[in-house]
Amino acid sequence: MKFWPLLDTCAIWISHSKFCSQSPTENNSENYEDDIRNKILAASLPYVLDQGWSKECLSKGAEKVGYPGISHGMFTRGAGDLVHYFNTSSNMKLVEILKQFQKDFTDKPISPGQFVELAIQERLKMLVPYVHKWPQAIAIMSLPPNVPTALAALLTMVDDICYYAGDRSVDFNWYMRRLGVAGVYKATELYLIQDKSLEQQNTWNFLKRRMDEAVQLHEIISKSDITSQGAKDVAKSAFVTVRCPKDGVMEVVACLSGIIWKF
Repeated sequence: MKFWPLLDTCAIWISHSKFCSQSPTENNSENYEDDIRNKILAASLPYVLDQGWSKECLSKGAEKVGYPGISHGMFTRGAGDLVHYFNTSSNMKLVEILKQFQKDFTDKPISPGQFVELAIQERLKMLVPYVHKWPQAIAIMSLPPNVPTALAALLTMVDDICYYAGDRSVDFNWYMRRLGVAGVYKATELYLIQDKSLEQQNTWNFLKRRMDEAVQLHEIISKSDITSQGAKDVAKSAFVTVRCPKDGVMEVVACLSGIIWKF
């Protein structure tokens, strides 16, 4: 069983309340609209390379699947919806990769740290086709209306990675591992967007160094008494927060990394 203390509980409650308050006709209508939205979003991604993360992409995507260009009005957050779609769909692809990893490494197990490193690398490889436009995506998802979904997508991803890496802890380590993975992922993501090396080799070397440091630090923390109640409260609060100040995602990332490296 996976543990997602606050976000899952809220999501389930909201979904249940919404479902109970709607008729079958309303549910079918919403599903139909969601299908259209997803078709447009999927069709819009190929245009990002030329148009960037923009409403123009959404217009072209709508036209590609047979809807008028003005259909971009369906997306209240504009390009933010497109970036979020990319993040969530990439997360779903990652889950399938992680499941395959589990099968591949059954006979020749690897350490949880190595598993996490491979998982982060696979997820970051999904950014490579868009790497020249990714700074724009980061800026878009740092805007206040987009921060909650950006952070939720990040935390969902790191939860999946830790779960398939074998983490079944229900104590303070649950938070620490996920905060650590989030910090390493975001640091490597920022390195990737400025990496000019062949096949992003410098990025993967950077990732390995950060993972080695994170594993060593986690071992030190596990053997010490520095996991005070105050530190635990800070970590838990940071992990379930889906709102942040005007500086957006980058400030949250700094917070995530800071909790890990300052302990």
